[in-house]
Amino acid sequence: MRPIYEAEVAQIDILSSCHLACANCTRFIGHHAEHYAMSVECFEVAVRSLDGFPGRIGIMGGEPCLHPRFTEILAAYRGLVSREKREFWTAGFKWYEYETEINRTFEPHLIHFNDHTQRDGKHQPLGVAIDEIVDDKALMWELIRACPFQEHWSPVINDKGAFFCEIAASQDRVTNGPGGWKVEPGWWDKKPEDFEDQVQRYCPNCSGCLPMPAFSDGRGGRDGPTKDVVTPGFHEKLLVAGSPKARRGQVTIWDRKITRADIEELADWSPRSFRGFVAHSPEDVTTALDRTA
Repeated sequence: MRPIYEAEVAQIDILSSCHLACANCTRFIGHHAEHYAMSVECFEVAVRSLDGFPGRIGIMGGEPCLHPRFTEILAAYRGLVSREKREFWTAGFKWYEYETEINRTFEPHLIHFNDHTQRDGKHQPLGVAIDEIVDDKALMWELIRACPFQEHWSPVINDKGAFFCEIAASQDRVTNGPGGWKVEPGWWDKKPEDFEDQVQRYCPNCSGCLPMPAFSDGRGGRDGPTKDVVTPGFHEKLLVAGSPKARRGQVTIWDRKITRADIEELADWSPRSFRGFVAHSPEDVTTALDRTA
């Protein structure tokens, strides 16, 4: 596993709401019994806790532009983080309303725009608990220690604390977990042995490290109500925590065991390849779609 301080980006997850309803959302959108929006004051504390962090500092959600104090968040961000270290993830909510402020805050190549309109968008499920479907526990921990999401994605701060992995943070929130570490200076200066507590708590309930199929994201719900693939035990955790999506039955239960032989057949597994292009604005999406028409 990668030390937290070697991550390219540390994310600040400013709210749990989104205007889309993707299938198998990596943020578990649709499963929050209660939503949150981080206060500007807490956002400033989060940013200051990353003083000295070598990588960039990102803003994500949910959909960040839904935050009721979005422009104040951006103003605080500009005052605390140098422009070349700011990064932004959006699905384009009210893009043209906020375009000036967004472009004032971020370098174009550090804006990651995905409105989920393309039909080839896919997500690997992250609610398939590896502990439930891999009986060989030595294999399970071998996979966890080599997780491609932890290797390439981000540590994160949300309203419940700081986490070594953004998926762990989302999982904690939708299952009423105990929360993360205290958001204080230097929390990110951790080697793998320093965050083993979170690895033990969250990784066995995740499928990020597990070679398995990716499924259509349902174009953010535009193609109709979406379902998430989950294992029975994780489904039960969601129900207990009051997940609206689970309680409506918008889940597909995965109960098939996976063995080393199954994994070896998936040599071309690309768990983080959700779409065939990178976009920074609506125009980039239109251009990409025109190329494939």
